[in-house]
Amino acid sequence: MRVLVTGCHGQVGSEVVALSDETFQVSAYGRGDLDITSAEAIDRRFDEAMPDLVVNCAAYTAVDRAEDESGLAHAVNADALALLGRVCADRHVGIIHFSTDYVFDGRKPTPYVEDDAPNPLGVYGASKLAGEEQLRAATHRHIILRVSWVFGRVGRSFVDTVLRLARSRKRLTVVDDQIGSPSPATAIADAVRRIAETVDTTEDAWGTYHFSTVPTLSWCAFARRIVSTAAQIGLLEDVPEILPITTAEWPAKAARPLNSRLDSTKAARTFAYEAQRWDRHLQEYLRSRLPA
Repeated sequence: MRVLVTGCHGQVGSEVVALSDETFQVSAYGRGDLDITSAEAIDRRFDEAMPDLVVNCAAYTAVDRAEDESGLAHAVNADALALLGRVCADRHVGIIHFSTDYVFDGRKPTPYVEDDAPNPLGVYGASKLAGEEQLRAATHRHIILRVSWVFGRVGRSFVDTVLRLARSRKRLTVVDDQIGSPSPATAIADAVRRIAETVDTTEDAWGTYHFSTVPTLSWCAFARRIVSTAAQIGLLEDVPEILPITTAEWPAKAARPLNSRLDSTKAARTFAYEAQRWDRHLQEYLRSRLPA
């Protein structure tokens, strides 16, 4: 299978690229190699890679800045999906695309399922929802995989921010009323590989799915787990006190959903995999940060 990966230098894209082998042959393109807002650039790279499948990891992800850059957020997260989808449809190529828990308003008391009505709270979520709609309209051979709280080995994530602050402060305050599940980029990439193998032989598997790990917890509880695990393996000498605060006490330009829990039952059933524990991936990630 020939796979074209966009956004190959990001948290998820880099992990998908790392899976490349004889049966999963990746052609990887970063932002400087492929502008997904350009139809000509997309056509040129498709001619070059001749893919059987596209994994779109390119995205505008600056949640707060999106409130001031609505045009750019929609160009990358929505309009580009119409372009990618049309090229995929014309060439009979499937596409896996990532969306987000931010398409929901977080007011539901239980985990969200795929058929729940979206209601984004801000520009970022609205742009991702528009991208879903554009892709569905362009081609039926799509997988939209909604993920939340992603962390990985490249770029900046909540894990890296907590580690950085834990080294310089004795006390941290972290939001405790937003609930979800961390999504390790390595686990997402593994799911992509499983999905790719399934859709290669099962035409009726296309559609929208949720990806999540276990267990769910708050950002504050996640931060506490990060610093305690880092201390256990020798990455941190002193563990700061982590105090809970409410979302209302944390100033942010964009509103966040309080409930980011995604029910992944449909994906587990369709692609025959069980939800992974994020804590195992967290420990592996933190160990990779230890000095050689």
